[in-house]
Amino acid sequence: MEAKFFPYNNTLLRIRCSSKAHLMMKRKPDVIVAMHTRHHRSSSDESSSLIHKDNWFDRLAINHLSKCVQDATGLRNSKSGYESLVEAATVASQKFDPIQQRQLVIQALHTTLPNFIFSFVSTSLLIILISRKFRNQHFYTKMLPPSKFTRQVFAAFTTLFFAWLIGPSQVRESEVNGRKEKNVVYFKKCRFLEEMNFVGMCTNLCKIPTQSFIKDSMGMPVTMVPNFDDMSCEMIFGQDPPPLIDDPALKQPCYKLCKAKKKHETDNCLS
Repeated sequence: MEAKFFPYNNTLLRIRCSSKAHLMMKRKPDVIVAMHTRHHRSSSDESSSLIHKDNWFDRLAINHLSKCVQDATGLRNSKSGYESLVEAATVASQKFDPIQQRQLVIQALHTTLPNFIFSFVSTSLLIILISRKFRNQHFYTKMLPPSKFTRQVFAAFTTLFFAWLIGPSQVRESEVNGRKEKNVVYFKKCRFLEEMNFVGMCTNLCKIPTQSFIKDSMGMPVTMVPNFDDMSCEMIFGQDPPPLIDDPALKQPCYKLCKAKKKHETDNCLS
């Protein structure tokens, strides 16, 4: 028999031709293979979760919204940051029915956004409108009629100020009345859904109340389209959402990684 060589950490190990060495070689193939595969790890094995590095503004916004949700439910928790918001949402989903959950979130948003966000909206629109020489227009969003301009402003504003809540996003184009405009916000991976892994919490504590709040408070129709396979989401400004009974998101079975291990049925979402 001839001597054989096997690669091992960029060196060569010589195994002499003997029956004993041959037996040893047969006993340890798994060790050699394991060493080899560790250096050629497939990218699909790596975690696809996004790492969120919250800055001072993000932390301020997260803690404020969490406190408002806790005030609305009357249920406190001792956690902080996004973990506190997740805990507040989880408790709300366990203690209240779907309709109550939506009402509580809308109540929390009314408490949070007028004092915390509306000043940013007004200032941003004021600067943009003046730069575009619309000096005689009303500056508050809900007083602006729906148009290509306002839809695009909403999309741009969402990417700037709400990454802390849903995750990094980008503006995309869609066709409105035969014309292209940048009125869609695409979230590659929804932070809220990634934390919850529960379809019912996405629809009742985010999608439905957010759509209602933006339409009723700011006069802008919006449809949120979550993708429960890859946890992405689209916000389409200027588009009214379908009736709840026809909304595909409410007909989804429970998310494949649902932590609650519950069946998510349309009847439960509409009850």
